[in-house]
Amino acid sequence: MHLQQTKAGSLDSGGPQYYFHAVPDHIKDFLRRRGACPIVLMTPYGIAPSPFTAVGRDHKLTDGGRIVRGRVGHDRIQQAGADRSVGEEIRRWYGLPVGKDFERIDIEVSLHPEGHFIVSPTRVSFRASRRHREIEKPDRPLSFNRRYQSTLWRRQIDRVRNASPDEWEWALEEIGRVVRDHKNPALGRIHEADLQRTAGAFSKLGLTLGPYLTKGYDCASRFEFCGLLPYECPVEIKKRSAGFAYQMARYQPLPRAVVLCLDHDLLNVPEHIDVVELNCFVDAFPRR
Repeated sequence: MHLQQTKAGSLDSGGPQYYFHAVPDHIKDFLRRRGACPIVLMTPYGIAPSPFTAVGRDHKLTDGGRIVRGRVGHDRIQQAGADRSVGEEIRRWYGLPVGKDFERIDIEVSLHPEGHFIVSPTRVSFRASRRHREIEKPDRPLSFNRRYQSTLWRRQIDRVRNASPDEWEWALEEIGRVVRDHKNPALGRIHEADLQRTAGAFSKLGLTLGPYLTKGYDCASRFEFCGLLPYECPVEIKKRSAGFAYQMARYQPLPRAVVLCLDHDLLNVPEHIDVVELNCFVDAFPRR
């Protein structure tokens, strides 16, 4: 399945629409029944809400956002009030070259039970160019634990270690200090919110933890890795990842969160949930 621009030179003429091509039957049938649905975009960090709407060939959106019958004749993505096209949004998230019109954007589309499309770009090609560029589909991109350490986290850690070795060593020592305190029986019971003492260390690694809240997710936080756009994502702080209450995902527009924990013992991690395990930082990077 792929997206194709409706016109050349669209960067200079207000932005293109993008039509769906080679649409699988189950996606086509869904659009025929629903008429339109919101689009969630897969980014290098994971899913993110977007202002775009997938619209079936027999429907259109009114200025007020209502879905009505229309004879457009193409399954497509509409900007729905956004100030840029879906192609430009993909360009921004993935750091693709600027100033070139897209010829084609290959995508994978999955249907989410909440009734939206998750659109994952996998390859792009530009007009007047024979080359294409592959886009890696992220796999638990914000997870760093004993079971799985994502490519994105590894790249970010290497970036920090090479650019600021002293800050990397300080961050690792701070994380280790918190882990040691929680394992010290002489200190007695320590509240899980104490894990937020690692906030200074993680700020050096590209993760900004927000204030600890009393309702909903613990921390509204931001990831900024590898020179990519910042990514807003809630962080839930737990001593054990098995203590994560998945129903809390309903507080957010999307079931997307990162669990920051001391020990990762959640056997079946829900889709779009990542786990950062403090013990893993201590084990993976032993001090001299």
